[in-house]
Amino acid sequence: MKVHVHLAYGFGEDRWGRRFDSGELIGVNERDPYGYRHAMPMVEAMTKSVDHPEGRLGRLVRLGLRAVLGFDVLHAWRNRRAMRAADVVWTHTESQHLAVSQVFALQRLTPAERPKLLAQSVWLMDGWDRLSGLRRAYYRRLMRSADMLTFHSQENLEMARQRLADRPSELVLFGINASEQTPPVRGQAGDPQRIIAVGNDVHRDWPTLIQAVARHPDWRLRIVSTKCPAALAEGIANVEIAGVDNNDDLKALYRQATIAIVPLSPNAHASGITVLQEAALNGVAAIASDVGGLRDYFDADAVTYYASGDVDGLERAIDGLLSDPEKRYAQAVAAQHRMGPDGLSSYAFARRHVEISQSLVGETRSPAGRRQAAVA
Repeated sequence: MKVHVHLAYGFGEDRWGRRFDSGELIGVNERDPYGYRHAMPMVEAMTKSVDHPEGRLGRLVRLGLRAVLGFDVLHAWRNRRAMRAADVVWTHTESQHLAVSQVFALQRLTPAERPKLLAQSVWLMDGWDRLSGLRRAYYRRLMRSADMLTFHSQENLEMARQRLADRPSELVLFGINASEQTPPVRGQAGDPQRIIAVGNDVHRDWPTLIQAVARHPDWRLRIVSTKCPAALAEGIANVEIAGVDNNDDLKALYRQATIAIVPLSPNAHASGITVLQEAALNGVAAIASDVGGLRDYFDADAVTYYASGDVDGLERAIDGLLSDPEKRYAQAVAAQHRMGPDGLSSYAFARRHVEISQSLVGETRSPAGRRQAAVA
């Protein structure tokens, strides 16, 4: 089975690798985006999308088309030959799979001529009802050419099965590099009450978190974000909002933290799951809003959940963990136990793509470019 991984422009392996090596990428990452490389030993061959050089005019045209269509069709078109040579194409978000479907349509490829398409979506179902009727019809037509729709949460999956009932769909749990883990440490009563909250996602509910912490001057909150408005913490002495310059600084903050919090507004796409996994890898007990299908990843033994937007509920959750070192330790151990090649990880994420693709591709490509049944 030959696989082509089509990622967004800017996520080409060369550019991403340079950013990784320079330390620009903050958080738990790998030298290739999202760790799809883990699938290479499991398939016959793998290629990845290339960020083709473009001048100012080319960039303007590409971004203009992306603004009009909602996806980057020109980037996909430039990678069409590598796609055509594959048995199956993997995409990471709707911006890529809609573009790939449009390229197939422009090439007038029949289902027998084109590779299978594994179409992964992240935000599309959340925003589906806000799209115009014309755009929904357009996207639905493109998605009907996908061979499998995949989603990171059960909530998103159920939305898709209602709206696109004629397309096969599966849950694929997202995972990050789980190769480095810091064992949880038992705390002591009276330890400094340090709280860390990391993230730049638009669904972060910073006001609820800051209100809950502001009531307790002995709690210290560090928000690691470049998107959280500084004005939210103005005049609140025990809340600090600042980004970090490198991963060493972020790891140091996790090592100092008593708990981690992922405050979220309602969503259906497992927003915050990357940070919950980072906290688990660093051995830090976590609290999160009970939204987005996060329980698909961590149950209530591994993460403390509270109702989104409930300041009092979040305050009680924080107090409950800060005042109970044994509970923190047990929760951190349970969360970290979920991480690894057989649980949540980029390796398991890549392996799941291979398993689904094998169910789709029971054929080999003939020299003439047609597909023929594989010889048993």
